[in-house]
Amino acid sequence: MALIVAVLILALLFGGLGFAVHALWIVALVVFAAWVLGFFMRSASGSGSSRWYRW
Repeated sequence: MALIVAVLILALLFGGLGFAVHALWIVALVVFAAWVLGFFMRSASGSGSSRWYRW
């Protein structure tokens, strides 16, 4: 019985970990897409004096 409970707890732990990693990949892709869109939109508008970095 304890072995079954341990296996179920491990399955829940690894399943939750897999879901968290999947969610983090989705968040990373959304942030990357927003960064790329912002980079192209800023470089397309305005003259060359506006830079995308602060230094």
